[in-house]
Amino acid sequence: MKLISGIKAWYSKYERPISSLALVGGFVWNALFLKRVDLFWENFWVVLHLLIVGVCILFINKLENQQKLGIIHKSKEKIHFWLVTIMQFTFGGILSTYLVFYFRSSALSVTWPFLVLLAVAFIANERFKSHYHKLNFQISIFYLAIFSFTIFFVPVLVKKISGMVFLLSGIVSLVLVWLFLRLLKKFARERLGEHLKVLVPSILGIFFAINILYFFNLIPPIPIALKDGGVYHDVYKNDMGQYTLLDEPRSWLSYFDQRDTVHIVSGDYLYAYSAIFSPASFRTDIVHEWQYYDSSTKSWITASVVPLSISGGREGGYRTYSKKSNITEGKWRVNVKTKRGQIIGRLRFITSLVYSKPEMIIKNAEE
Repeated sequence: MKLISGIKAWYSKYERPISSLALVGGFVWNALFLKRVDLFWENFWVVLHLLIVGVCILFINKLENQQKLGIIHKSKEKIHFWLVTIMQFTFGGILSTYLVFYFRSSALSVTWPFLVLLAVAFIANERFKSHYHKLNFQISIFYLAIFSFTIFFVPVLVKKISGMVFLLSGIVSLVLVWLFLRLLKKFARERLGEHLKVLVPSILGIFFAINILYFFNLIPPIPIALKDGGVYHDVYKNDMGQYTLLDEPRSWLSYFDQRDTVHIVSGDYLYAYSAIFSPASFRTDIVHEWQYYDSSTKSWITASVVPLSISGGREGGYRTYSKKSNITEGKWRVNVKTKRGQIIGRLRFITSLVYSKPEMIIKNAEE
């Protein structure tokens, strides 16, 4: 017991740096080792964290309920401390996992509101440990974690994404949190009864907020992700069946450019190449939306929309392309989108008209 008390005193003294280091380290670990949202161990990792958090919430509130009723022994206060600490670290692990998964499926310029929501929850988890004593705070973060999981897990199970599948994900999340509250009632009936009038609006508020973000196409189209893409002078399959890309030579400094400059002869085609990951046995339709920037109206004008189909399972993504002629000089972009309009990724470039074809190099697409 002295050893445990000593560890608690040491941890309490250095809690902030330990917590910050652990959360950053966990985020880096997840970014390096969590690969695909459709793999068993990745989902097992998330479910295990959710179960640990759920158990911690149950026993934290059981102890606080006993304290309210005056039937708690003082020795159990130490258990309460460690339950809150474990719950905080586990929440951090879940939220950092979601940040990694959703970031890979996002175009930041479009889906940043949802990523900001996850990031705020991630930071709040680290900064506001004292709030974990409040049942409403616990359940709100827990429900956000459940809904964020069902958003990508349900499409993996049914092997498609659509508005109806998203609504199904939301219904599943509500059923899960309702079942959890039913279980919590058995552990802390009085405490739950006191907070229920606040909990229900809080859960429904998160539910409707995420639905609004989704139907305004502000949530990444997870589990789909753009693995590779670019705009080239030609895209074709060589004799070995490998995708070959015809590009202009570029220096290593071009890596830092937001937009590549593409030199094109008037009337020639440009090709938009994309490799899109989706889970195994997953089939869906996407579009390549070619747009140019109209400086007079300061707006993006759609020049053409090319529908394409993709299938899932390939680690490097399903490779496909579209082409466009009559390219004018100026800023262009190709939005790689789901059929209902969610942005999977954006290919940005600037065109410069020339009188003769530029020097070309042949590149092979990643296998």
